[in-house]
Amino acid sequence: MQTTRPADKYSPLYFLASVGAGGLSVTFFMYLMFWVPHPGRPVPIFEDIMAAFSTGGVAQQSAIVIAMAGIAFFVFMNLQKLFWNISAFNRFRRTEAYETLRNSNSETTLLAYPLALAMSVNGLFIVGLVFVPGLWGIVEYLFPFAMAAFLAIGVFALSIIGDFLGRVLTKGGLFDVTANNSFAQLLPAFALSMVSVGLAAPAAMSTNSLVVGVSLVGSTFFATVAIVYGAVALFTAFNSMLHYGTAKESSPTLMIMIPLMTILGIMFLRQNHGLHTTYEVHGSPAETMVFLARLVSVQVMFLLLGLVVLKRENYFADFVFGSKTSPGSYALVCPGVALSVLLQFFLHKGLVEAGVLDKFSVAYWVVAVISIGFQFAMVALVLRLNRQHFAKSTDAAAVPAE
Repeated sequence: MQTTRPADKYSPLYFLASVGAGGLSVTFFMYLMFWVPHPGRPVPIFEDIMAAFSTGGVAQQSAIVIAMAGIAFFVFMNLQKLFWNISAFNRFRRTEAYETLRNSNSETTLLAYPLALAMSVNGLFIVGLVFVPGLWGIVEYLFPFAMAAFLAIGVFALSIIGDFLGRVLTKGGLFDVTANNSFAQLLPAFALSMVSVGLAAPAAMSTNSLVVGVSLVGSTFFATVAIVYGAVALFTAFNSMLHYGTAKESSPTLMIMIPLMTILGIMFLRQNHGLHTTYEVHGSPAETMVFLARLVSVQVMFLLLGLVVLKRENYFADFVFGSKTSPGSYALVCPGVALSVLLQFFLHKGLVEAGVLDKFSVAYWVVAVISIGFQFAMVALVLRLNRQHFAKSTDAAAVPAE
């Protein structure tokens, strides 16, 4: 008898298991971001959280406990899946399957690697804010190292993109248009946008004008490249889907625009905060509300498109609740996580700050419950997918022929 599991047949898309877990840690950080007072700082830190826990009521204390437990659990899962993927990927690179992948449309799945690295750096920064006392006192010294890490990841991503484009744009016929019938080719834009949002963090948090300026320029570069690349990939893929239909196993990628909107939206909010606090560039809460409303509108549009196709292709029945497995199923996690996070920003930075809703009113909780609903649906999805792909099953060993 031998034990096997679907993840033993490796694909770089398994890096999305790490990305999804990291994204869920961010959804729990939203509780602290918007329910824990942090005067004078753009984000809550350990001291703010402990002060709120000691003086708050049962509801606030419960939210803090859930948030801290959720962050710890999913950052641990994020790192565990990252290290597993790096080890598995290093073995995968020595196989013929890797060479085949490098000479096909699927070469862009390698961008899941830098995407996961950038997500983990973001997750570790959240862990520092939430669990490390006194971190804010030395945070200015950490920003250059954080930007260097994201820049290195960005260069890694650009090198993979360069290899892919250098191959398909210099030797005609190497890109299979008939196999471009999904939004899988937007993965490079996803990776670059994750780098951009990480690079934008110092713009929102630093008080050093040089650090803020470098953060603004660096994040703008990677965001601009992500937007241009994503636009080209989107239109070419949609044209292919109209001709050949959507590839069933890749159909979750139809919702990849949802996390792109969240990541780029947070990046722009961080940049705007830096422009406001450091360079006296001011915007109004109503402008922020409309900006976020546009992003949420795009997300809802692609959510509906994705659900229509997934339902028609019986994707959930086969790959989520059925016996079939596909590493691309982890691409379902990012849209739900992204909706949960952006709805929190839309609610607090948009509707509440613009005066449309009162914080903790009935209408406020309607929006908040929708966000939390997406969050816990994705928690359940991640746990189920992990059982499907990483739990070992026992099969009969092959019997040698006599």
